[in-house]
This record gives sequence, structure tokens and C-alpha cells, in this order.
Amino acid sequence: MKKSVAVIFLVLFFSQPCLAVHIEVLQVSNIGAFDDAYNGFVSELASNGIVEGENLTITRHIIDADADVSLWKKVGILLKIKSTSSKIVDAKPDLVLTISTPATKYSMNKIIDAGIPLVFSCVANPPIIGCPTVEKSGPGFTGATLYQDPLNFLVLAQITKPDLKVMGLIHSDDDNAIAFADEIKAKAAGYGITIVPREVDKSESIKPAALELIKAGVDSFAIPLDAYYGLRNLEPGRDLFSICKEHKIPVFAFANYDEKGALLYAGPDFKHIGVLSGKQAVKILKENAKPEDLPILKQEDLNIYVDTENAKQLGIDLPEELLKIARKR
Repeated sequence: MKKSVAVIFLVLFFSQPCLAVHIEVLQVSNIGAFDDAYNGFVSELASNGIVEGENLTITRHIIDADADVSLWKKVGILLKIKSTSSKIVDAKPDLVLTISTPATKYSMNKIIDAGIPLVFSCVANPPIIGCPTVEKSGPGFTGATLYQDPLNFLVLAQITKPDLKVMGLIHSDDDNAIAFADEIKAKAAGYGITIVPREVDKSESIKPAALELIKAGVDSFAIPLDAYYGLRNLEPGRDLFSICKEHKIPVFAFANYDEKGALLYAGPDFKHIGVLSGKQAVKILKENAKPEDLPILKQEDLNIYVDTENAKQLGIDLPEELLKIARKR
């Protein structure tokens, strides 16, 4: 009888999943690109045997920041991040995934101080959240970045339109967008390009700023990594494309933007960034790796697309060197 009980115990023990993982997710801004990153993260866990509903419990908290306009609303969003991060710490998860720069920047200290490993995703400039460089993680946290050197984008834009001189850049107060605007403006001078930035509120229409820059003489526009362009069913991008089509001005989307209308699209794939964050989580959960020992991951090769129909409308002959490396959209 005792032998039978022992056998049953062993069978039950070894039939249990080897991991019982609890993950909490904190995301700021409810946009499709972040859904892609989240899905990539979950799929990478599943491909490594950490499957939601089997041996993984995952809770996702989304803080909607679409109306981030006034000071009071910004304070309200910050308070939501702080209160949600407290709930996450109280839940005692094995790991926390943060999606976006604000989600990471304003929650990380509380989570890390509680001894919970943190993996971030969709942070475009890791030094903003306290990383020593875009490649090196910090104590208790690591992740995957959207960062790409703006020089890569400038080279592609100049190959596409060799007479490019003055580029308009409309962006919001999104941390990623401001960091990108500062860096590309500093580096563009070396390529004979002047960047003319304009900051808009997240609830503001893009039309007045676009028309103002056209009147000032820009010969192109760039769309940066900026949550602003994902709001209101991609309304800012659609409006910019419409205005630029009317004035025969090309748009360079320095992000894989879902709306058709740019001449060239170049940037990282959000689902792939989520997959990279998932790889970091797997190393922490299954291999007991310390977050600070894992270098920050990024997509090495840009996804590059060109719109040949848009080029025809603009009277631009796309060079063969570009067509060889870009896919048609």
C-alpha cells in the first residue's frame, strides 16, 4: 500500500509543469503597436514552454494616455502609473514587463526595490530610463529597445531624395520622440540637412503645424517613433499624408507605420521587439540570469519599405540601390 502511494505521489509530482510563473505587465498608451509588442512577448514565452493558462499567469495593466494634454492630466497619468506599480509589487510576481518609456521610467524604482526583475519593451532611448548606454542594462532591469541611430534614417532619406535639404519633424512631448528629435537634429547637419521640429499636444491636430512648416519651406517630413501618431485611429499620420499629397511633398516614416502614404518606411518591428523582450524574460525565469548581466537587445536590421506608386505621384525615380534592399508597399 505504501509503495502504491509513493508511486502515485511521484507520478503527480513529475506530471506538474516545471514552472509556475506569474508575470505582471504595465503599459502606458493603448495603441496597436504596443499590442504587437505584447503579443510577441507572450509568443516567445510560449515557444520556450511558458504558456499562459498552463504554467503562466499574466496580468496586463493598460493606462490610457491618449488625452495627455494638460498638466493636470499628465499628473493624473503619473499617479496612475505609481498606484498601478504599487499594486503590481503587492501581487509579488516573478517578473514585470513594462511597455513604453513612461511605463518603465515611472514604475521601475518601486518594482526593482522590491526585488522583482523588470524587463522593458518599446523604449526608444534606454539612457532616458537610467541605462548607462543603449546597450548596457542597469541594476535589476533589462529589455529590448526600439533605438536606431538616426544616421541610418538620414542616409536612406538622402538616397531616396538626393536633393533633400529641409525636413519637417512634427512630434509630441513623448519621451521617445523628443530624444529622437534632439539626436537627429544634431546629426543631420553633417549631411547637409536641416531639421525643423515642431512640438504639438497629443490631442492637437497635426494640420496647423504641417501647413506652417510647408509655408516655411520644408521639402519633406519625417514621422518619428511617437505615440502621438498612433492615436485616434492613426489620424495624425493620415492628415499629414493628405496635406503632403496635395503639396507634392514626400514623407519619410522612421517607424513601421500602418497607414499608407509615406514614400519610405524604415524602422524596427514592434512584434519582434516584444519577442526580444521575451527572450530576456526566458533567460531570467528559466536560467536564473540576472537582468543587469543581460545586454539590451535591439533589432539589428531595419524593416525598409518603399511606396512606388507614391514615388510616381511625386515624380521621384527610386534608385536601384534602394529597390534592392527595400520591399514594396
